[in-house]
Amino acid sequence: MSKSINLKQRPVGTPTLSDFEFKELDNDLTVSEGEVLLEAKYISVDPYLRGRMSDAKSYVPPFKVGEPISSGIVAEVLESKHEDYKKGEFVSGLLEWKEQQISNGEGLQKVDKSKAPLSAFLGIVGMTGLTAYLGLHEIGKPKKGETLVVSGAAGAVGSVVGQIGKILELNVIGIAGTDEKIDMLKLEFGFDHGINYKTTDDMKAAIEEAAPNGVDIYFDNVGGPISDAVLFNINQFARIIICGAISVYNKTEIPMAVAVQPFLVKNSALMQGFIVSNYADKFPQAMKQLSTWLGEGKLTYKETIVEGFENTPQAFLDMMDGKNKGKMIVKV
Repeated sequence: MSKSINLKQRPVGTPTLSDFEFKELDNDLTVSEGEVLLEAKYISVDPYLRGRMSDAKSYVPPFKVGEPISSGIVAEVLESKHEDYKKGEFVSGLLEWKEQQISNGEGLQKVDKSKAPLSAFLGIVGMTGLTAYLGLHEIGKPKKGETLVVSGAAGAVGSVVGQIGKILELNVIGIAGTDEKIDMLKLEFGFDHGINYKTTDDMKAAIEEAAPNGVDIYFDNVGGPISDAVLFNINQFARIIICGAISVYNKTEIPMAVAVQPFLVKNSALMQGFIVSNYADKFPQAMKQLSTWLGEGKLTYKETIVEGFENTPQAFLDMMDGKNKGKMIVKV
């Protein structure tokens, strides 16, 4: 019997397992003309899903209570009556958290497991890599020799941003939450410096020490006090890329923060938020570049893979708690 994972209720503050529910589905899925039957193989869990669990206006509609959650999934085509897809092929797309489901093919992309492991199409050569590359390239406009600071640097997007920074010959500083993650940033991903924010009493001073010439580009995945500290160290014409704000996603009160306007005015700096779909027309070029760097060994990636469809909610909670290294993925 196939199962789905539904949103049972909207979380208040930090989500818990009680906010999810498993539902058994009719296993007799009939494929009509123009449809495919898919079986999930890998499921992506991401910070932005927390926002969709709340009934708040955003760039995508919220999940509906009592209905399945959805995210990036790599699936196998079990049966096809669609001219573009054949049985045995693999696809990726925004799909529901179901073991099996019917799709009309809309939004699906074929993936070639001979080019990269299937899980990589949810990460380094999927939305994760595209987010890192396009955010840094389109907003950060990096120049050789500049200093790049990345928060959430040991996560899926942050670890790729830092590596791209090194390919482009930037001085790269990563911020993460354990000494083990800091070692990983420097030894495995080639970051120049790492700062453990959990053991650092004065983040402003720590950033100043790591970036004595100031910060030219800040790729922000976390928001909150860490990002406040970076503002005190930005240079003239700095570019601040807002990709996420995981530090405040579970807050029930309005978070207090340093006012950004004086820093932006004083330094003629740019602060811009984005979602990767803003640059959909640039996906093919970005994917080609990422694949080339991966093939050349210039990019590497880390995955935290959790086994079992039934463990998807816990994997999401662990990712929100920073227990992942690199991309958090569920192997169904």
